[in-house]
Amino acid sequence: MNKIGVIANCNKPHAVAVLDRLTQKAKSLKMELIAFGTTADLLPFASQVDEKAWPAKADVVMALGGDGTVLRAIRTLKGTPIPVMGVNLGSLGFMTSVTEKDVDDALDVLTKGAFSLSSRTLIECKRTHNIEIISHDYALNDIVIGWGASPRLVTLGLAINNEEVTSYVCDGMIISTPTGSTGHSLSAGGPILLPETHAFLINVICPHTLSTRPLVIPDNSTISIEALALPKNKQLIISMDGQIQKTCEQGDRLLIKKHTQNVQFIHLPGYSYFTLLRQKLHWRGSNV
Repeated sequence: MNKIGVIANCNKPHAVAVLDRLTQKAKSLKMELIAFGTTADLLPFASQVDEKAWPAKADVVMALGGDGTVLRAIRTLKGTPIPVMGVNLGSLGFMTSVTEKDVDDALDVLTKGAFSLSSRTLIECKRTHNIEIISHDYALNDIVIGWGASPRLVTLGLAINNEEVTSYVCDGMIISTPTGSTGHSLSAGGPILLPETHAFLINVICPHTLSTRPLVIPDNSTISIEALALPKNKQLIISMDGQIQKTCEQGDRLLIKKHTQNVQFIHLPGYSYFTLLRQKLHWRGSNV
């Protein structure tokens, strides 16, 4: 892997210093850096490309920032099966498994091929109205339907594989991949799924009942969510990974299923998901 695509959150305090280190290390290893936009402005050594041409140029993509930067990088790949390495320039980040101090080592690992790959599920979402497709998007973490201009409750109908589950009077609903189980769904009381789990997680936001619990279903399922009843003049917001937003009106239906293409994450030797959970969630265990 000698052609390294680089996308960075240039607003991070250490971004400029880390990109400079990356440049010097890439030069010493005779690796080519490829970048576009504001990242390219801070990488004069890099080959500058148009964002649309980006997926065809790189062997691997390094996303420097937080989880949001990783999600942005994945969107720019548009389904191209190029592996992604997340470099953490912040404090949290479940997808950025490489610390900024390990950037030099990361390039050494790429040249030697001494890394591991983790395959992550993507989900796609089609919004329809009277069987007409209104929009078609995909997400790595989650698809959330809810919020909107009015704080009043809505009624959402849920079906799985064309079989009715039930309807919920609630604030909204979260459909999460295993990767996204540590995100919005976790904050709403959902369980943590290991990234390689072949499952989807369905979590209702503030349901108007005490009996509702999160559902874990096989990831070969097709999920249907219908906006059955909305307050007058209210539009719901559909959020993909918290970065792409669309609106949803009464009578709209979301059809959600597994995307045909997975995302491959690169991890350095010694990577452990449980170590990551202990660090990020401050798990200490029970006192003995």
